[in-house]
Amino acid sequence: MITGAGDGIGAEAARACARFGATVILVGRTQKKLEAVYDAIAKDGCPEPGIAVIDFAKAQGDDYQAIADALAEQFGRLDGLLHNAGILGYLAPIEHYEVSKWMEVMHVNLTAPYILTQALLPLLRRSSDPSIVFTSSGVGRTGRALWGAYAVSKFGTEGFMQVLADELDNMRVNCINPGKTRTAMRRAAYPAEDPATLKTAADIMPTYLYLLGPDSQGVTGKSLDCQ
Repeated sequence: MITGAGDGIGAEAARACARFGATVILVGRTQKKLEAVYDAIAKDGCPEPGIAVIDFAKAQGDDYQAIADALAEQFGRLDGLLHNAGILGYLAPIEHYEVSKWMEVMHVNLTAPYILTQALLPLLRRSSDPSIVFTSSGVGRTGRALWGAYAVSKFGTEGFMQVLADELDNMRVNCINPGKTRTAMRRAAYPAEDPATLKTAADIMPTYLYLLGPDSQGVTGKSLDCQ
């Protein structure tokens, strides 16, 4: 399962995993974008993916459980979970950061992955080689002025990963830092930056495949950089 699979890194991760034989569950808030990724995977001749539409900013507990129940009925287990969905909010000093935007960013980036993970843990435990991967950031390790709720949410992501890794036996739980990558979020944060100087989503896929695949067996509680 890959959240935020409609475009950018999530879409590329979905296609990369599918090329290696994974049946991918595409999760996102925009049906049309998910269908485009679905079509691309089908065109590649890969296993038919599934689609789950959910808006993490608005979803309630029953919405998460409905996804888990549908997976249980159709597949019986879940082998990997990539938490890729997230929002930037905006860059501003803490003094001027709107409370409502702070709460939205913290919910989408930190609380929603917690709820989804909790709902899916029973299915992950049915796998012989389960892996959970959270998307982190350099500003989630060293705080930086103006990065506000996004940075704090990624500090929380790192901590959540460490707690889970310490709690869960026979399950890998790790963080991944994509680094400077040619994505819409990067453009929003650095509008004056030349995107041609950045790695593409395809360039950084080896680290994602490593953490989701069997080569990383025994690696847990770590935070890895793609670049």
